[in-house]
Amino acid sequence: MNRFEFATAQRIIFGRGVVRELGAVCGTFGQRTLLVTGSRPQAVTGLLPHVALHSISGEPTTADIERGVALARQHAADVIVSIGGGSVVDAGKAIAAMVTQPADLICYIEVIGEGKPLETAPLPFIAVPTTAGTGAEATRNAVLASAEHRVKASLRHASMLPRVALIDPELAVDVPPHVTAASGMDALTQCLEAYVCSRAQPMTDALCLDGIQRAARSLERAFQSGHDLDAREDMALCALNSGIALANAGLGAVHGFAAPIGGMFHAPHGAVCAALLAPVWEANSKRVTQRAKFDEIDSKLGGDAVAWLHGLTERLHIPKLGAWGIQAGDLDEIARKAAAASSMKANPVDLGHAELVTILLAAL
Repeated sequence: MNRFEFATAQRIIFGRGVVRELGAVCGTFGQRTLLVTGSRPQAVTGLLPHVALHSISGEPTTADIERGVALARQHAADVIVSIGGGSVVDAGKAIAAMVTQPADLICYIEVIGEGKPLETAPLPFIAVPTTAGTGAEATRNAVLASAEHRVKASLRHASMLPRVALIDPELAVDVPPHVTAASGMDALTQCLEAYVCSRAQPMTDALCLDGIQRAARSLERAFQSGHDLDAREDMALCALNSGIALANAGLGAVHGFAAPIGGMFHAPHGAVCAALLAPVWEANSKRVTQRAKFDEIDSKLGGDAVAWLHGLTERLHIPKLGAWGIQAGDLDEIARKAAAASSMKANPVDLGHAELVTILLAAL
């Protein structure tokens, strides 16, 4: 067994209606709050003391973080709260980290910056996810887009794990079906990739298997009926499990592809992962020699995981990559960039350039 470590959010509060506890939880950290939301803010400001609001639209950019840091400092915020999808949670996580740092973001961000470790502890950060997707409420990094560099890069440090992850499945009931589908497929992807990746370990394996089983029985139900709270609860747990798992084990080729695609095109992360999951799983399944875990997933997904994943992709009406402006002429560059992505390093098999292009063609 490989040496492993395990860390997650300092406190996890999970259950229907727990959002009503947000004010009390927030008050334990201070009385001045920066609330980070998406383009459609949740009506929670009345639960929080002395709120300043920072809204982002779409996936967070480095500029969004810099504006949020300036606002948090101006407001003298004691605590940062994010309520929204994975992008909003990542934005709040990055703002909480950067408010206390002595240098600019470029000194700490990976790939486009110096990638230095954080020098001081972040402000307390509370994550309240409203979609069941990235599991960002339990991860130690924030993925940020740089328009200047046409790439996504992470701000990453163990201290960025949220102080509190408050997860209320009821917050997802009005999420549109296409968002439910894409985010749910992302959570499923993360459980599958973390389960078979080269850095998998017993604690994350247990979480992944539980998440896979929950998604298998509930993702389509949540897609078809957003107010099915049993299904929403299953998917919220799947997403949480996937975030804990990826933070402690790793991912694979799907997310290796998603990193450059997200930087090169205006393509939602969840939708990209959803389109690539079945082709990547098929390619890995053909090449892997240690088959025990792949056989286990076959048994849990109708006897043939590849066929099941292709069928699920169709039933959820997942758009092909071409829907986001990706063309055949882009695939060579995407494959080259994906091969160098950090997630690709944990993929269970070493996929060559031709195999990577073949996967992209299948998803195009």
